[in-house]
Amino acid sequence: MKKLIAVIICGAICSVSFAQTNAKKETKAKQEKQAPRKLKLETEYTTASGLKYTMKQLGNGEQATPGTAVSVHYIGRLADGKTFDSSRDRGQPFSFKLGSGQVIKGWDEGIALMRVGDRAILTIPPNLGYGDRDMGMIPPNSTLFFDVELMGIKEAVKPWTIKNKDTITTASGLKYIIVEKAKDANTPKAEAGKMVSVHYTGFLLDGNKIFDSSVERGTPISFPLGQSQVIKGWDEGIALMHVGDKYRLIIPPNLGYGSQGAGNVIPGGATLCFDVELMEVK
Repeated sequence: MKKLIAVIICGAICSVSFAQTNAKKETKAKQEKQAPRKLKLETEYTTASGLKYTMKQLGNGEQATPGTAVSVHYIGRLADGKTFDSSRDRGQPFSFKLGSGQVIKGWDEGIALMRVGDRAILTIPPNLGYGDRDMGMIPPNSTLFFDVELMGIKEAVKPWTIKNKDTITTASGLKYIIVEKAKDANTPKAEAGKMVSVHYTGFLLDGNKIFDSSVERGTPISFPLGQSQVIKGWDEGIALMHVGDKYRLIIPPNLGYGSQGAGNVIPGGATLCFDVELMEVK
């Protein structure tokens, strides 16, 4: 009995000690996050990769880290000062998942150096930009200059929980899971020829690696359904949905990007998963 009591007391003490240790770690992390930085305004710094950055404004918000969804305002210019793109002109910040290859390497590296409220000039050499590719307004082998302000950070989107949900397979091989039905059973149904607006998060079946998400960007995408403007699995799967429905679409390669894949993000022969919410039908 004494041994049992001793174990209980020891366990309680260990739990308190563990909690105190965690609390100290969290406090230290917060202090480090808010600690004064040695960066100087209007001073150009160069990283090992060749990226150059100059801080124009220092914020005191959260540090950007790979895996988080960041929101930024930016103006992109060429060496001659010509603007080729600007979120400021559109009046809408651009959001993406940091460190996931959704943007050029210079952005993934440069924005990871910033805190919310920071504004910096990123000077991005061709090897961290678009290289020798001709991007229209951006000539091959261009050094790019971005005036970037980190507006906000939020936790990265995660795939929905589908525990105990049935998987349905169509004749084409498309699989789908009804994650949540619309509260109103009379909402409009998606139909071929109509304009649909959807929020989505796309990830690979192998490893749940997210490759794209309109949710992270904060803006749904719209397109005419059944007009081959999206992959076949989307045209088929979204046509099953009503506004307010949330489905997971599991799309085999023949209804996705086939053996070619897509860029450096989706490998050839990949089965794709999309968590899709139908927002609107026009």
